[in-house]
Amino acid sequence: MSQKKRILLIEDEEDIAALIKLQAEISGYKLHVEVDGINGYHAIEREKPDLVILDIMLPGQNGFDVCMKMKNNPELRNIPVIILTAKGEELDVVLGLELGADDYVAKPFSPKILFSRIKAVLRRGKEAEKTAKVLSFGDFILEVDRYLLKKEDRNIPITLSEFGILCRLVGNRGKVLTRNQLLDDVHNDDTFIVDRNIDVHIASLRKKLGPKFDWIETVRGIGYRFREEPLAL
Repeated sequence: MSQKKRILLIEDEEDIAALIKLQAEISGYKLHVEVDGINGYHAIEREKPDLVILDIMLPGQNGFDVCMKMKNNPELRNIPVIILTAKGEELDVVLGLELGADDYVAKPFSPKILFSRIKAVLRRGKEAEKTAKVLSFGDFILEVDRYLLKKEDRNIPITLSEFGILCRLVGNRGKVLTRNQLLDDVHNDDTFIVDRNIDVHIASLRKKLGPKFDWIETVRGIGYRFREEPLAL
């Protein structure tokens, strides 16, 4: 029998913690709860869980600070983080993602959907994907070292900026990436680039990937996510 994945929940609202704990038991995970940021971070250091669910508004130390400390700690930075945020607080979501969180769940939320997202995050094998020389999806292949996008052995013309954005999206399949994160992959030394230029690159990529599947999902107010399973059009 495989060992249960260990999740650390840092959440000060008892009702929410109880709801998540019940769903964790149903879903086959081992869950530990901390109610403030300071003790929560110490628990991460001590337990080194498989995943952290992190509320933003916490006593002692807020979730942003906890996430930042994790990502600055070489022993903890690869532990996936899912942040919890109040519905509609887009700035909080963007900041959490840019600090290194792997995904977010808005309150109020469905426990079943939360654990579906947890399962997806744990499945990704993020570090292995980052070091991959070849990335594939559907009929497409990205040859990272050669800056090539292929479909059934046919080269598809693509700009350097589009290639960088597509590699980042595919390499983080299922994860929401903000426009600012994707700006890191835009290569243009002669033009001032702002985050909305990303939308132009995404539109071009969608056209080149073809109309059959909607691979790239727009997450309103945040950025984009490359679908783990494409949406047929």
